[in-house]
Amino acid sequence: MPKVLISDKMSPLAEQVFKERGVDVDYKPGLDKDELLKIIGDYDGLAIRSSTKVTPTVLEAAKNLKVVGRAGIGVDNVDVTAATNAGVVVMNTPFGNSITTAEHAIAMMMALARSIPQANASTHEGKWEKSKFMGVELTGKTLGLIGCGNIGSVVADRAQGLKMKVIAYDPFLAVERAADLNITKVELDELFERADVITLHTPLTDQTRGIVGKEAFGKMKKGVRIVNCARGGLIDEEALLEALNNGIVAGAALDVFAVEPATENPLFGHDNVICTPHLGASTTEAQVNVALQVAEQMSDYLLTGGVTNALNMPSVSAEDAPKLKPYMKLAEQIGSFAGQLTEHSLKRVVIEYEGHVAELNTKPLTAIILEGLLSPLMSTVNMVNAPLIAKERNIQVTEVKHDREGDYQTLIRLSIETEKRTRSVSGTLFANHEPRIVEVNGVLLEAKVAPNMLYVINDDKPGFIGALGSLLGFNGVNVATFSLGRRIVGEEAVALVAVDEPIKDIVLDQVAALAHVRQAKKLSF
Repeated sequence: MPKVLISDKMSPLAEQVFKERGVDVDYKPGLDKDELLKIIGDYDGLAIRSSTKVTPTVLEAAKNLKVVGRAGIGVDNVDVTAATNAGVVVMNTPFGNSITTAEHAIAMMMALARSIPQANASTHEGKWEKSKFMGVELTGKTLGLIGCGNIGSVVADRAQGLKMKVIAYDPFLAVERAADLNITKVELDELFERADVITLHTPLTDQTRGIVGKEAFGKMKKGVRIVNCARGGLIDEEALLEALNNGIVAGAALDVFAVEPATENPLFGHDNVICTPHLGASTTEAQVNVALQVAEQMSDYLLTGGVTNALNMPSVSAEDAPKLKPYMKLAEQIGSFAGQLTEHSLKRVVIEYEGHVAELNTKPLTAIILEGLLSPLMSTVNMVNAPLIAKERNIQVTEVKHDREGDYQTLIRLSIETEKRTRSVSGTLFANHEPRIVEVNGVLLEAKVAPNMLYVINDDKPGFIGALGSLLGFNGVNVATFSLGRRIVGEEAVALVAVDEPIKDIVLDQVAALAHVRQAKKLSF
């Protein structure tokens, strides 16, 4: 019988589910580090919330551990890379607290509009400062959502119930999906200019870190109100303090902070700031939901091998795994390649399987491709929820299998259509199952994907390769491989350059400024 340790406070229903499924379970919340290290070797599964830290040291001591289940979305307290290296599956429960978090954002917005916490404190002190707390109505105001996924869409629905106008910035939000939600999709600058209230509902990624900063505040209308129940690093807190002091921002309601636990913060004590200690998911209903989900998922994995909401392992049956393994890396690279180049909302995705791969169970590969495609702006995407996210956003996904063999015995081709353009990328397996990119936008080439790459589209003109090489050399960028291709002499060409270190932004700007360059992007894998 598998054995699971629940090491954080969790609904008793989780323990009940484990037992009903035939899993032995110990409920021991509040263990310190040494106590956890002493006993973790006895368990096949570890169910946690946010207190337990699953570090490399813990994983090294967990000789029998097969799965870590996080009752919630974030896995900041789990070293996923170390878990993967140790062969431990990491699962989360990404959909259990969406309504709860959305309701908290609405509550913070209403409290902000009427200064309820400040008025409450004043009245408790025996004051009667009625004129001091003049509020504003939300009816007829424009709410700007930064991020309109699972949580943002619920906030939009609730705000419309308050008769607010809703606009949203989300590069992955399809126009059709926005229409279904009865909201207007806008660019970020327009959102800053129009919104009376701004709420954030996007994950913290390299692209979204500091998305609301000094430059953004300069574009906002005076008297805007800011609500953040997503991630602290999305807002530059020093810039927010300055915007509050100069009157651009009338008030801010924050449930999350750049550093947590937040025992000190420059915004604490400000008259126009409302703070809560990361309570977005803190309701009885949400905690029950995530506890039930994590117990069910972990039980399924330990008893049957079924994988749901895994962050580091694809959903693949035992029979299919050996056949699909070589293609998983290729699928991940193709999806990530296209995703990093995508700057507008996706409308249509076509994934073609040709030759040998077409004979396999390709659904896990499609999920991996979608994960790579959607991940650059959505850090909570995994191969399990990627197809669902695509469906929710009205992204049409088509899977096509060709029995024929073309130039290669096996080939995967990804074609995407956005609001602005279409793009394609194809890959195959070479000897020893090595993945290769063999086509980009109809241009044939051969490139091995490296951790750091430079992607350039240019006019096929004499001297360009030399100019690019000289520029990289001048900036101390060491080239590992240089792959080139073109369709027609003198027209569009593609260069994929593998480099030893990440390309700096200043170097990328110089590349983009070279004669004949149409586009330059840095890629990471």
